[in-house]
Amino acid sequence: MWFKIKSYLFFLIKSTNQHGVHSPFIYNLASKCFYKKTNSANIKTFKKARKKLISNSKIIEVTDFGKGSLVFKSNSRKVSEITKIAGISIKKAYLLLRICDYFNFESILEIGTSVGLGTSTMSIGSPKAKIITLEGCPNTAAIAEDLFIELNLNNIETIIGDFSKTLPAVLGNKQFDLIYFDGNHQKEATIKYFNLSLPCAHNNSVFIFDDIYWSVKMQEAWEEIKKHPKVSVTVDLFFWGLVFFRKEQKKQHFVIRL
Repeated sequence: MWFKIKSYLFFLIKSTNQHGVHSPFIYNLASKCFYKKTNSANIKTFKKARKKLISNSKIIEVTDFGKGSLVFKSNSRKVSEITKIAGISIKKAYLLLRICDYFNFESILEIGTSVGLGTSTMSIGSPKAKIITLEGCPNTAAIAEDLFIELNLNNIETIIGDFSKTLPAVLGNKQFDLIYFDGNHQKEATIKYFNLSLPCAHNNSVFIFDDIYWSVKMQEAWEEIKKHPKVSVTVDLFFWGLVFFRKEQKKQHFVIRL
């Protein structure tokens, strides 16, 4: 807990808003996306998805291949509690809706479906995109798939299994506009998935890493990713790290508060 508090204080000291950004690309991203109002129709659909999960009192057995939970003491968990604690927050969801709308993604890969609230958010924000989502636990994936069916989100393909096996098979020779990393909050796994995914990035791809200040090791992973020669621009939002590969941009790292 102290690590996160200290990290957030340093973040506040280093961060700026769009007026402290000297890059047209990032200035436009901040002013036309980060600080823009979220589409009200998209918010309504997101709230419907979240309400369905929050009201679900079913208890499922969760198989966790990653770091595990800092809150849950048992693998038997209520869907409603998973949603409240591990699901995408409202603030993140609204921002993700705006990011999807701003970039108009056509191909999305999510590493870590959980109960599907983040996946649903991307589907709502990018209704024309093809979305592939990977989940290790069959029970949480089943909850997510029920949600997708009820909301009529037909652009999502769920693949279940250990990421070490499913991710290389899914990546293949594909290219993705967005890859959302939210499946394993460990340094080694994060770096591994990043390196595996690099060949699937094109000039305008966006990688989003969740919880970059989850732990000391996750912060180390974020710093290592920033230094990679193929990475041109990064944006530290504290709760997320955004990575860009634009060859026309000089290497820069931004810290922006929302």
